[in-house]
Amino acid sequence: MIQFFFHPTPNPAKIALFLEESGLPYELKPVDTSKGEQHSPEFRAINPNGKVPAIVDTDGSEGKEVVVFDSTAILLYLAEKSGQFLGAAEDRPQLLSWLMFVATGLGPFSGQAVHFQFAAPEGLDYAVNRYRREADRHYQVLNDHMRGRRYVVGDSYTIVDMSAWGWLDRASRVFKGSQDPLGPFPELKRWFAEIDARPAVARARVVNMSHAFKTVNDEETKRALFPSNFPKFA
Repeated sequence: MIQFFFHPTPNPAKIALFLEESGLPYELKPVDTSKGEQHSPEFRAINPNGKVPAIVDTDGSEGKEVVVFDSTAILLYLAEKSGQFLGAAEDRPQLLSWLMFVATGLGPFSGQAVHFQFAAPEGLDYAVNRYRREADRHYQVLNDHMRGRRYVVGDSYTIVDMSAWGWLDRASRVFKGSQDPLGPFPELKRWFAEIDARPAVARARVVNMSHAFKTVNDEETKRALFPSNFPKFA
């Protein structure tokens, strides 16, 4: 059984999609990051970095319990465990390359673009410009790559498509104020529409609605989500 520790944000969404696509049995373990539950000793024992997603596989290698954190690591682990969505063996180098492109580029720059447009104090125009334009650049790199392709890597749907979907699903927040955030990226828009129409995507979205997470953006939430912004012993 896979115990899936999640919050309704882009990185856990990738794992929800994989679990729904693969049919692996799993148990939901909500972590309300706005309440600071990710900083509890119990959760830090699972992920010392205090982030979601994370999984505990109670039936890991040789029947031993396995803990995995970080969405990219989890996608690789689950794909290898199930033998699904890894693509052809000859595509492995490209699969790893594009998976890391999302993990180290498109995802983090998109996340910072969202942060500085929605959470940070007003007046930080340099940061907003920096992260939004870098997100735009990463979108363009992927858009150019998708010309003439149905999937990001090879001829089949893989964990790279799931990983990219998790972030492109939030394009309207990355490009705040845009009426058609994927409009400038027609290849991505085409690709995203096909992935988003998969039945497992609809089921993965239901996961986000399976728990009443805190939605109030108060002082507790800010301290829970951005603890480094506050004095350590405040």
